[in-house]
Amino acid sequence: MPERRVVELAEALIACGCDEVGLSDTSGYADPAQVRRLLRAVWGAVGRDRLTGLHLHNTRGLGLANALAALDLGISTLDASQGGLGGCPFAPGASGNIVTEDLVFMLQAMGFETGIDFQSLLAARALLAAALPNEPLYGMVPLAGLPLNFEPTS
Repeated sequence: MPERRVVELAEALIACGCDEVGLSDTSGYADPAQVRRLLRAVWGAVGRDRLTGLHLHNTRGLGLANALAALDLGISTLDASQGGLGGCPFAPGASGNIVTEDLVFMLQAMGFETGIDFQSLLAARALLAAALPNEPLYGMVPLAGLPLNFEPTS
């Protein structure tokens, strides 16, 4: 979708009485430069307080890079899903959401307070895997484990 159209839709939603809008890369085709450009454009049109969240997918492996670009600009809400579950049925080949476990690890490694207990997050992932045995789960941290010197924060 053309970036100008995204801005127009955000403006129309605010004009209709919405308190805020969110941006979604449900196909997972975005890159960090595009995320920065689009955030700035929508903020310019509707105000920073009207856009605080972003929904990202990881189709081309840029989900965490896109999250970091958004964080660097001040986004405070990022959607993710455990094991990267989810997807977009309208975009052939689109993968699931960014992986919560990887996002939380990145944020905590960078010193952000997430309010999430990492060990409990991994325990919940094990429950999810048991409940959905035929569903593939994604994520690098669950495969590689935590670094020896990593001390998770919450």
